[in-house]
Amino acid sequence: MTRRVGLVALGRSTFDLEVAAATTAAVRAALGDAPDLTVVDAGELAVERPDVDSAAAVLADAAGGDGLDAAVVLQATFTDSTLPAAAVAGLPVDLPIVLWGAPEPRTGGRLTMNALCGINLAAYRLRADGRDVRALYLDPSAADVGARLAAALAAPTARPAPRPLPAPSAEDRVRADAVRARVGGMTVGRVGHHPDGFDPCAAGEGDLATLGTTLDHVEVDAMFDGARAATEDELAPLRTIVMERGAAAVDADGVDATLRLHVALRRLVEDRGWSAVATRCWPECFTEMDAAACAAQGMLAEAGTPATCEADVLGAVTAVALEAASGRRAFVADLVDAAADGTVAFWHCGQAAPDLAHPDEPVTSTVHPNRRRPLLHEFRLRPGRITIARLGHHADGLRLAVGGGEIVDAPRPFAGTAAVVRPDTPADELVATVLAEGLDHHYGLVHGDVRGVLVAFAERLGIPVVAL
Repeated sequence: MTRRVGLVALGRSTFDLEVAAATTAAVRAALGDAPDLTVVDAGELAVERPDVDSAAAVLADAAGGDGLDAAVVLQATFTDSTLPAAAVAGLPVDLPIVLWGAPEPRTGGRLTMNALCGINLAAYRLRADGRDVRALYLDPSAADVGARLAAALAAPTARPAPRPLPAPSAEDRVRADAVRARVGGMTVGRVGHHPDGFDPCAAGEGDLATLGTTLDHVEVDAMFDGARAATEDELAPLRTIVMERGAAAVDADGVDATLRLHVALRRLVEDRGWSAVATRCWPECFTEMDAAACAAQGMLAEAGTPATCEADVLGAVTAVALEAASGRRAFVADLVDAAADGTVAFWHCGQAAPDLAHPDEPVTSTVHPNRRRPLLHEFRLRPGRITIARLGHHADGLRLAVGGGEIVDAPRPFAGTAAVVRPDTPADELVATVLAEGLDHHYGLVHGDVRGVLVAFAERLGIPVVAL
């Protein structure tokens, strides 16, 4: 039986569009070589919204004409979820949507595509929209590409059998009560609103009510006003710290602007009684301050206040829960890669707390990999046993994803702050679970094994647990 499959390729100009174009060509070739497949190609790599809308019209016309059996949405680079949602907007809700992202080499340099995070974010959005989502995280030149593609077209991505999590001990339950008290008694600050297309970052009132957490919101202008009001007495000691971390090698004005953002966030935390902060870090920090908020937030976390990007409120609450459970610092990051050696990579631009760094290598300073503005810290996380978790939203309310693994003593996979992790679950099964469940795109990591505490915490809240 011949299947008719639509293809739309999406990219973002802040990533490497040359690599994206090559990936798109390779996927076209793989689809063209597949037996019993007719491909309706929606056109060249779509980066801007008008191009995506034009591609969507091609797919919609094909679906309304001779019909389509599925649509392949290639995340040639990361995009927010508005683009894949727009690409399939004219298609029947029950039409299978195959999200495809390709791995990239762990060069230690710039993350050129970040496709896995892209399909993670798209899967969250499209599953919430009621779509039949399938997923491929696969090099289009892989030997088994034909078989994997056929399987994705034939049936939805199956969630692997979950690996059992530890049953909570009596001590775990006591600690879980402390975690619940900490989360339930806290105020999380949100600076601005999450960017469009970053749907997991939107915390609903019901989610926070379940947790007992208070949300306090200010607009981004409050942060910018505080940044511009920062005094030299406040900036000087911070400048000394970052200069010891190599900040002299990057633009001094950008460094000072980042430090001003840190002072502003610290003041908001102190003045408003925040236990954690979720900041709309882009694009306004780049456009208004000509600087990145990454190091500003990392230094805040280092001082004891968890801070997350993209105004991710539940990510910030997850960090507080992990720190309360473990007594250690947490890192909230994207899942950006799964390799054939069974490891995965967690990464974020450069906002991990510097005291999480590998002890044998110094923390260095750099610029944002896409926007090229200071200030980011750059390092790999120290090795050791970790817990992975995420408080997130699904159709029925809150849920808690919990897993474990080991940060291995491997080179830093990408520029910024990152960890190479060997998860307890095989890497391909972990990715399949993330995509089949439509999990949130940010995950909290903390050193130590507190899975039993988190399972007991979820029981106390009466929310489901997804085993990673």
